[in-house]
Parts: sequence; structure tokens; C-alpha cells
Amino acid sequence: MPSLDGTDARILLAMVNDPKQTVVAMAAQLGLSRNTVQARISSLEKRHAFLGFDHRISAAALGYPLTAFISVHVQQQKLLALAGLLADIPEVVEAHGLSGRADLLVRVVSTGAEDLFRINGKILACDGVERTDTSLAMNELVPFRFTPLLKRRV
Repeated sequence: MPSLDGTDARILLAMVNDPKQTVVAMAAQLGLSRNTVQARISSLEKRHAFLGFDHRISAAALGYPLTAFISVHVQQQKLLALAGLLADIPEVVEAHGLSGRADLLVRVVSTGAEDLFRINGKILACDGVERTDTSLAMNELVPFRFTPLLKRRV
């Protein structure tokens, strides 16, 4: 799947900021023609950039086909400051504090194994990180979803 360009990224950001806006409103906001915005949205749909109704953006569509989960062991007194450091790493798409053996579970996306090695090095270089354990995501078996919970309420 080809990577998204800057115009695609701007359209996606506009959709995230206001998912209910019309194509006409989005075109005016972005300084693009309505036809351009509509064609780009159609192209994004065909390239599977959207995953379900939540309009999740596919990491692969952004050029990051490899997902990994990194268990991070940290010095407890530095945990809160570490969250800010992790947020400064663009490839860190999610991080959760845990109970159990590891202190954090960090979801990262990368362009491949070498890029993942670089990202892991950035995490290891953060003040307070003692060590990491990395697991590659081989397949997404149950995608992120809320539809079953919503159906319960109907």
C-alpha cells in the first residue's frame, strides 16, 4: 500500500478533528476544491486507510507496516516523567501502565525490523527505563471495536 502524502494527511487530520463535517466544509477549511477532497477520501477508502466506522487510520497506510508491543521495566519514581518522553517518540502510538512484571506496555509502529531497533533504542535511552522486552504483532485477531458494546445498549 503506498504511503499517504501531505494532502491525504491534512484531510485525515480534518476528519479526526470534526468527523461530521461535510466535504464542502472540509474543502473550504483546507483550501482545496470539493472534488479534490472527495476524490482523496474515495482513494483513502479504496486503499483501506479507514478501518471500520471509527475511522481508525491504518499504520500501514502511513508507511508503518510493522507493529510491536514493548514491555518496559522502569524506575517507579520516574514513571510519570517517562510518559512525556514516550509521547515525544512519534512511533509510540499507545502506552499503558501495567500491574505485573512489566511497568508499561508500549505499542509502536515501524517501517521494519531496523526501524523497530532504532525505536527500541530511543525507548531504552529514556531516563528511568531499565530494560525492555519486545514482541512483534503477527496478526490482529480482534480489531479495536466498540460496536458490540453499543449493540448491548440497543
